[in-house]
Amino acid sequence: QIVLVSGHLDSWDVGQGAMDDGGGAFISWEALSLIKDLGLRPKRTLRLVLWTAEEQGGVGAEQYYQLHKENISNFDIVMESDEGTFKPSGLGFTGNAKARDIMKEIMALLQPINVTDVYDNADGTDINSWMRDGVPGASLRDDLSKYFWFHHSQGDTMTVQDPNQMNLCAAVWTVVSYVIADMEEMLPR
Repeated sequence: QIVLVSGHLDSWDVGQGAMDDGGGAFISWEALSLIKDLGLRPKRTLRLVLWTAEEQGGVGAEQYYQLHKENISNFDIVMESDEGTFKPSGLGFTGNAKARDIMKEIMALLQPINVTDVYDNADGTDINSWMRDGVPGASLRDDLSKYFWFHHSQGDTMTVQDPNQMNLCAAVWTVVSYVIADMEEMLPR
């Protein structure tokens, strides 16, 4: 059984792709790194996917989906961060009502950093096929007020990343992915 965390590696044809989507790739990597460094071993496999060709129509995600869809019942949740890594506010979530209630309980664990909201509908080009076929999905929600200052521009460079805000995003990703991976049962569908 798999809990998938992800971001995409490719960027638009200008800039470095720090917000779109280096930050999402980084926090996904960092989540697994933190869990390993803490010596935690969840019941399910945590899988990091660094998508390719998202900017060219999600070609990499479609290839991954085609290769792994026969095991779709083993995917507990698919998580994608692709809207920057500014100060997080919560998660977008796609899943049934019981799964949403569980997600709200998990997000309550993040009260100390004031990131507890669960919004309707996860977003993510790379996880859409999975969610369409009933796998619960989550996407990071953060302060988008400056995102489009940099999105698909020469300004999308590492200098716009705030390490403190990225750490908060990584904390959200770490807690959510680990708790889901270590629950007794998979999220209801």
